[in-house]
Amino acid sequence: MAIPAGSNRGAGIFSSRRESLRPAGDIPPVPLAYCPITDKLKDECGVFAVFGHPDAAKLTALGLHALQHRGQEAVGIVSFDEGRFHAERRVGLVGDNFNDPAVMDRLKGRLVAGHVRYSTTGDSVLRNAQPLFADLGETGVAVGHNGNLTNARTLRETLARNGAIFQSTSDTEVLLHLIALSRKRKFVERLIESLLQIEGAYAFAGLTNDLLFAARDPVGIRPLVLGRLGEAWVITSETCALDIVGATFVRDVENGEVVIIAKDGLTSHRAFPKRPARPCIFEYIYFSRPDSISNGLSVYDARLG
Repeated sequence: MAIPAGSNRGAGIFSSRRESLRPAGDIPPVPLAYCPITDKLKDECGVFAVFGHPDAAKLTALGLHALQHRGQEAVGIVSFDEGRFHAERRVGLVGDNFNDPAVMDRLKGRLVAGHVRYSTTGDSVLRNAQPLFADLGETGVAVGHNGNLTNARTLRETLARNGAIFQSTSDTEVLLHLIALSRKRKFVERLIESLLQIEGAYAFAGLTNDLLFAARDPVGIRPLVLGRLGEAWVITSETCALDIVGATFVRDVENGEVVIIAKDGLTSHRAFPKRPARPCIFEYIYFSRPDSISNGLSVYDARLG
Protein backbone atom coordinates (compact mmCIF):
# COMPACT_ATOMS: atom_id res chain seq x y z
CA MET A 1 0.00 0.00 0.00
CA ALA A 2 2.49 2.60 -1.13
CA ILE A 3 1.36 6.18 -0.75
CA PRO A 4 2.45 8.76 -3.33
CA ALA A 5 4.99 11.25 -2.04
CA GLY A 6 3.84 14.82 -1.68
CA SER A 7 4.27 17.69 -4.10
CA ASN A 8 5.70 21.09 -3.25
CA ARG A 9 2.41 21.87 -1.50
CA GLY A 10 3.55 21.54 2.08
CA ALA A 11 5.85 18.63 1.31
CA GLY A 12 8.82 17.50 3.31
CA ILE A 13 9.47 16.17 6.78
CA PHE A 14 10.05 19.31 8.77
CA SER A 15 10.14 17.52 12.10
CA SER A 16 9.09 14.20 13.55
CA ARG A 17 8.41 12.52 16.83
CA ARG A 18 7.93 8.88 17.71
CA GLU A 19 6.22 7.95 20.92
CA SER A 20 5.48 4.77 22.82
CA LEU A 21 2.93 5.90 25.34
CA ARG A 22 2.23 4.49 28.77
CA PRO A 23 0.55 1.10 29.08
CA ALA A 24 -3.19 1.22 29.68
CA GLY A 25 -5.37 -1.19 31.57
CA ASP A 26 -7.88 -3.42 30.77
CA ILE A 27 -30.44 9.67 3.74
CA PRO A 28 -31.99 12.31 1.65
CA PRO A 29 -30.40 15.73 1.02
CA VAL A 30 -30.76 18.08 3.97
CA PRO A 31 -30.80 21.87 4.44
CA LEU A 32 -27.38 23.49 4.32
CA ALA A 33 -25.85 26.05 6.63
CA TYR A 34 -23.36 28.78 5.77
CA CYS A 35 -20.19 28.53 7.82
CA PRO A 36 -17.98 31.43 8.85
CA ILE A 37 -14.99 31.74 6.52
CA THR A 38 -11.95 33.94 6.97
CA ASP A 39 -10.36 36.06 4.27
CA LYS A 40 -9.66 33.00 2.16
CA LEU A 41 -11.12 29.53 1.97
CA LYS A 42 -9.07 26.79 3.55
CA ASP A 43 -9.62 23.09 4.07
CA GLU A 44 -10.77 21.50 7.29
CA CYS A 45 -9.20 18.47 8.98
CA GLY A 46 -9.82 14.82 8.18
CA VAL A 47 -10.20 11.75 10.41
CA PHE A 48 -9.88 8.04 9.68
CA ALA A 49 -10.10 5.17 12.17
CA VAL A 50 -10.24 1.37 11.97
CA PHE A 51 -11.44 -1.31 14.38
CA GLY A 52 -10.64 -4.98 13.96
CA HIS A 53 -8.34 -5.26 10.94
CA PRO A 54 -4.81 -6.76 11.01
CA ASP A 55 -3.54 -4.02 8.68
CA ALA A 56 -5.36 -1.20 10.47
CA ALA A 57 -2.41 1.22 10.45
CA LYS A 58 -1.69 0.72 6.73
CA LEU A 59 -5.37 1.20 5.91
CA THR A 60 -5.41 4.34 8.03
CA ALA A 61 -2.41 5.82 6.22
CA LEU A 62 -4.07 5.08 2.88
CA GLY A 63 -7.36 6.55 4.05
CA LEU A 64 -5.62 9.69 5.26
CA HIS A 65 -3.96 10.03 1.87
CA ALA A 66 -7.44 10.16 0.33
CA LEU A 67 -8.27 12.93 2.81
CA GLN A 68 -5.08 14.91 2.20
CA HIS A 69 -7.08 17.74 0.62
CA ARG A 70 -8.60 18.40 4.06
CA GLY A 71 -5.28 19.20 5.71
CA GLN A 72 -1.64 19.44 4.64
CA GLU A 73 0.04 20.82 7.76
CA ALA A 74 0.41 17.69 9.88
CA VAL A 75 -0.54 14.03 10.04
CA GLY A 76 -0.72 11.55 12.88
CA ILE A 77 -1.64 7.94 13.59
CA VAL A 78 -2.19 6.31 17.00
CA SER A 79 -2.61 2.56 17.54
CA PHE A 80 -3.20 0.23 20.48
CA ASP A 81 -1.67 -3.21 20.81
CA GLU A 82 -0.84 -5.56 23.69
CA GLY A 83 -1.34 -3.04 26.46
CA ARG A 84 0.39 -0.08 24.84
CA PHE A 85 -0.54 2.93 22.75
CA HIS A 86 1.85 3.80 19.91
CA ALA A 87 1.88 7.16 18.14
CA GLU A 88 3.53 8.69 15.09
CA ARG A 89 2.85 12.40 14.57
CA ARG A 90 4.62 14.36 11.86
CA VAL A 91 4.56 17.76 10.17
CA GLY A 92 3.92 17.52 6.44
CA LEU A 93 2.04 15.20 4.10
CA VAL A 94 0.94 11.60 4.51
CA GLY A 95 3.04 10.33 1.61
CA ASP A 96 6.18 11.99 2.91
CA ASN A 97 5.84 10.53 6.39
CA PHE A 98 4.11 7.14 6.26
CA ASN A 99 5.80 5.34 3.35
CA ASP A 100 8.60 3.95 5.53
CA PRO A 101 7.90 0.30 6.51
CA ALA A 102 9.80 0.83 9.76
CA VAL A 103 7.39 3.61 10.74
CA MET A 104 4.34 1.50 9.91
CA ASP A 105 5.72 -1.52 11.78
CA ARG A 106 5.75 0.53 14.97
CA LEU A 107 2.01 1.16 14.66
CA LYS A 108 0.92 -2.31 15.68
CA GLY A 109 -2.61 -3.32 16.50
CA ARG A 110 -6.11 -3.75 15.12
CA LEU A 111 -7.35 -0.54 16.74
CA VAL A 112 -6.08 2.63 15.02
CA ALA A 113 -7.06 6.29 14.57
CA GLY A 114 -5.49 8.91 12.31
CA HIS A 115 -5.79 12.59 11.43
CA VAL A 116 -4.69 15.11 8.81
CA ARG A 117 -4.60 18.66 10.06
CA TYR A 118 -5.33 22.16 8.95
CA SER A 119 -5.17 24.52 11.94
CA THR A 120 -8.57 26.11 12.53
CA THR A 121 -7.25 26.95 16.00
CA GLY A 122 -3.76 26.59 17.44
CA ASP A 123 -0.38 26.98 15.84
CA SER A 124 0.91 24.90 12.94
CA VAL A 125 3.44 23.04 15.06
CA LEU A 126 4.09 19.41 15.91
CA ARG A 127 2.63 19.62 19.40
CA ASN A 128 -0.76 20.30 17.83
CA ALA A 129 -0.60 17.31 15.47
CA GLN A 130 -3.38 14.86 16.17
CA PRO A 131 -4.71 12.46 17.35
CA LEU A 132 -4.03 13.94 20.78
CA PHE A 133 -3.58 11.49 23.67
CA ALA A 134 -4.43 11.50 27.37
CA ASP A 135 -3.64 8.91 30.03
CA LEU A 136 -6.73 8.32 32.16
CA GLY A 137 -5.07 5.85 34.50
CA GLU A 138 -7.21 2.79 33.86
CA THR A 139 -7.05 3.44 30.12
CA GLY A 140 -5.91 6.04 27.62
CA VAL A 141 -7.81 7.99 25.00
CA ALA A 142 -6.66 9.36 21.66
CA VAL A 143 -8.86 11.66 19.59
CA GLY A 144 -8.79 13.43 16.25
CA HIS A 145 -11.11 16.34 15.49
CA ASN A 146 -12.51 18.02 12.41
CA GLY A 147 -14.20 21.30 13.29
CA ASN A 148 -13.94 24.27 15.59
CA LEU A 149 -15.10 24.52 19.21
CA THR A 150 -16.48 28.02 19.67
CA ASN A 151 -16.33 27.99 23.48
CA ALA A 152 -12.90 26.35 23.70
CA ARG A 153 -11.19 29.46 25.07
CA THR A 154 -13.67 29.83 27.92
CA LEU A 155 -13.48 26.14 28.80
CA ARG A 156 -9.70 26.18 28.57
CA GLU A 157 -9.44 29.09 31.00
CA THR A 158 -11.80 27.40 33.44
CA LEU A 159 -9.94 24.10 33.23
CA ALA A 160 -6.57 25.82 33.68
CA ARG A 161 -7.81 27.64 36.78
CA ASN A 162 -8.75 24.25 38.19
CA GLY A 163 -5.31 22.78 37.63
CA ALA A 164 -5.41 21.41 34.08
CA ILE A 165 -2.07 21.58 32.27
CA PHE A 166 -2.41 21.91 28.51
CA GLN A 167 0.22 20.41 26.21
CA SER A 168 -1.01 22.04 22.99
CA THR A 169 -2.88 25.10 21.74
CA SER A 170 -5.46 22.98 19.88
CA ASP A 171 -9.10 23.26 20.92
CA THR A 172 -9.31 19.45 20.68
CA GLU A 173 -7.38 19.10 23.93
CA VAL A 174 -10.29 20.64 25.81
CA LEU A 175 -12.33 17.49 25.16
CA LEU A 176 -9.58 15.28 26.60
CA HIS A 177 -9.47 17.30 29.82
CA LEU A 178 -13.25 17.19 30.17
CA ILE A 179 -13.23 13.41 29.73
CA ALA A 180 -10.42 13.07 32.27
CA LEU A 181 -12.35 15.11 34.85
CA SER A 182 -15.62 13.24 34.43
CA ARG A 183 -16.61 10.96 37.30
CA LYS A 184 -18.90 8.81 35.19
CA ARG A 185 -18.08 5.11 35.24
CA LYS A 186 -18.40 4.12 31.57
CA PHE A 187 -16.35 5.78 28.87
CA VAL A 188 -19.39 6.56 26.72
CA GLU A 189 -20.97 8.35 29.69
CA ARG A 190 -17.80 10.38 30.22
CA LEU A 191 -17.71 11.27 26.54
CA ILE A 192 -21.35 12.37 26.39
CA GLU A 193 -21.01 14.41 29.59
CA SER A 194 -18.04 16.18 27.99
CA LEU A 195 -19.82 16.78 24.67
CA LEU A 196 -22.67 18.47 26.51
CA GLN A 197 -20.21 21.14 27.66
CA ILE A 198 -18.75 22.05 24.29
CA GLU A 199 -20.18 24.17 21.49
CA GLY A 200 -19.43 24.54 17.81
CA ALA A 201 -18.80 22.29 14.84
CA TYR A 202 -17.15 18.94 15.44
CA ALA A 203 -16.67 15.45 14.11
CA PHE A 204 -14.56 13.41 16.53
CA ALA A 205 -13.01 10.00 15.94
CA GLY A 206 -10.78 8.26 18.43
CA LEU A 207 -9.94 5.20 20.48
CA THR A 208 -9.34 3.84 23.94
CA ASN A 209 -7.62 0.56 24.76
CA ASP A 210 -10.69 -1.47 23.78
CA LEU A 211 -13.02 0.60 21.60
CA LEU A 212 -13.37 3.06 18.76
CA PHE A 213 -15.65 6.08 19.12
CA ALA A 214 -17.16 8.76 16.92
CA ALA A 215 -19.23 11.84 17.72
CA ARG A 216 -20.89 14.49 15.57
CA ASP A 217 -22.18 17.89 16.66
CA PRO A 218 -25.92 18.44 17.25
CA VAL A 219 -26.64 19.78 13.75
CA GLY A 220 -24.04 17.81 11.78
CA ILE A 221 -21.98 20.71 10.49
CA ARG A 222 -18.96 18.54 9.69
CA PRO A 223 -19.23 15.18 7.87
CA LEU A 224 -18.58 11.77 9.43
CA VAL A 225 -19.36 8.35 7.96
CA LEU A 226 -19.27 4.67 8.89
CA GLY A 227 -18.02 1.83 6.70
CA ARG A 228 -17.30 -1.90 6.79
CA LEU A 229 -14.31 -3.77 5.43
CA GLY A 230 -15.08 -7.44 5.96
CA GLU A 231 -15.57 -7.77 9.71
CA ALA A 232 -13.70 -4.53 10.41
CA TRP A 233 -15.29 -1.11 10.98
CA VAL A 234 -14.12 2.20 9.53
CA ILE A 235 -14.93 5.75 10.66
CA THR A 236 -13.90 8.61 8.40
CA SER A 237 -14.67 12.13 7.23
CA GLU A 238 -15.59 11.31 3.63
CA THR A 239 -16.72 8.34 1.56
CA CYS A 240 -13.76 8.80 -0.81
CA ALA A 241 -11.56 7.42 1.99
CA LEU A 242 -13.77 4.33 2.22
CA ASP A 243 -13.40 3.82 -1.52
CA ILE A 244 -9.61 3.88 -1.50
CA VAL A 245 -9.36 1.07 1.10
CA GLY A 246 -12.16 -0.99 -0.45
CA ALA A 247 -14.61 -0.46 2.40
CA THR A 248 -18.38 -0.38 1.96
CA PHE A 249 -20.36 2.67 3.01
CA VAL A 250 -22.82 1.88 5.83
CA ARG A 251 -24.29 5.26 6.78
CA ASP A 252 -23.53 8.77 7.96
CA VAL A 253 -22.99 9.29 11.66
CA GLU A 254 -26.12 11.22 12.57
CA ASN A 255 -26.01 14.74 13.94
CA GLY A 256 -25.88 14.58 17.74
CA GLU A 257 -24.94 10.89 17.70
CA VAL A 258 -22.17 9.08 19.56
CA VAL A 259 -21.05 5.76 18.09
CA ILE A 260 -19.11 3.16 20.07
CA ILE A 261 -17.47 0.21 18.30
CA ALA A 262 -16.14 -2.60 20.49
CA LYS A 263 -15.64 -6.36 20.29
CA ASP A 264 -19.38 -6.92 20.78
CA GLY A 265 -20.27 -4.66 17.84
CA LEU A 266 -21.56 -1.14 17.25
CA THR A 267 -23.82 0.77 19.62
CA SER A 268 -25.43 4.15 18.98
CA HIS A 269 -26.11 6.75 21.67
CA ARG A 270 -28.11 9.95 21.39
CA ALA A 271 -26.10 12.72 23.05
CA PHE A 272 -28.51 15.53 22.14
CA PRO A 273 -32.23 15.89 21.38
CA LYS A 274 -33.08 15.31 17.73
CA ARG A 275 -32.60 18.44 15.63
CA PRO A 276 -32.64 19.13 11.89
CA ALA A 277 -29.26 18.57 10.25
CA ARG A 278 -27.47 21.70 9.01
CA PRO A 279 -24.26 20.61 7.27
CA CYS A 280 -21.88 23.33 6.16
CA ILE A 281 -22.52 24.38 2.56
CA PHE A 282 -18.78 24.76 1.96
CA GLU A 283 -18.38 21.00 2.38
CA TYR A 284 -20.24 20.65 -0.91
CA ILE A 285 -18.75 23.55 -2.83
CA TYR A 286 -15.16 23.50 -1.57
CA PHE A 287 -13.97 21.25 1.28
CA SER A 288 -15.05 17.74 0.22
CA ARG A 289 -13.74 15.76 -2.71
CA PRO A 290 -16.12 15.63 -5.71
CA ASP A 291 -16.30 11.83 -5.58
CA SER A 292 -17.59 11.83 -1.98
CA ILE A 293 -21.20 11.50 -0.92
CA SER A 294 -22.24 13.43 2.18
CA ASN A 295 -25.62 13.26 3.90
CA GLY A 296 -27.01 11.40 0.90
CA LEU A 297 -25.93 14.07 -1.56
CA SER A 298 -23.24 13.68 -4.21
CA VAL A 299 -20.64 16.43 -3.83
CA TYR A 300 -20.10 16.36 -7.60
CA ASP A 301 -23.81 16.82 -8.32
CA ALA A 302 -24.05 19.59 -5.73
CA ARG A 303 -21.28 21.51 -7.47
CA LEU A 304 -23.02 21.15 -10.80
CA GLY A 305 -26.08 22.76 -9.23
